[in-house]
Amino acid sequence: MSPEPVPLRRADRARQVADIVRQQIHAGAFDSALPSEPELAAEFTVSRNTVRDALALLKDEGLIERAPKIGTHVARRKYDHGLDALLGLKETLRGYGEVRNEVRAATRVNPPPAVARKLQLEPGQQAVYIERLRYFGDLPLSLDLTYLVPDIGEEVITRDLETNDVFALIEQISGGPLGAADLALEAITADAHSAATLQLPEGGAVLLLERLTKLEDGRPVDLEYIRMRGDRITMRGSLTRPPEGTDWRLI
Repeated sequence: MSPEPVPLRRADRARQVADIVRQQIHAGAFDSALPSEPELAAEFTVSRNTVRDALALLKDEGLIERAPKIGTHVARRKYDHGLDALLGLKETLRGYGEVRNEVRAATRVNPPPAVARKLQLEPGQQAVYIERLRYFGDLPLSLDLTYLVPDIGEEVITRDLETNDVFALIEQISGGPLGAADLALEAITADAHSAATLQLPEGGAVLLLERLTKLEDGRPVDLEYIRMRGDRITMRGSLTRPPEGTDWRLI
């Protein structure tokens, strides 16, 4: 016997509308102006009050601007950061504009044990640490903390870190391509220091990416902790269902 459907509240419907319109904004579906409230209400089969609630959510996120007699317009779009390919930020945003780096640290350090294990360093072996604040135009977009194995890292910090991605420098120095990376992505709130550095309100949304990158032969060389502005970056990827090891049947 099928369960009785639970009636959706107006807030639930508003969230559904906001989720779809948000992605339309990011995808460039609207040149500037959004459809009118009656048009959106008809499209989603909801009341105008529900549409107003949905647009209020997007306005609070800073995605749209609303004014009487002017209507609703896109205020800003996020930049897409792909999860399908191993690319640096400069490579990712090529075609959007120029990425520049403010190098805040580039030095040899005694790494924390967890970092040493991930980079497969010998006991007592140092790592190279790089901290960069990465700008897209005048906008601070990410704060990158990078640990490198010493034989490659010591050469990396002699190069131009203000205009280059570390990935490109690693490939130049190693003489071969990077292979793969293990990553973990989570949403966190910005601490006071990170918020001030990224020009976010304290407690604002931040995407934290931990990425361990390896050479083509599988040797780990680069461990990064990257804080990206959640109000300006959208992570996107294409996933393929594995041919084996899945079972669609309900147990």
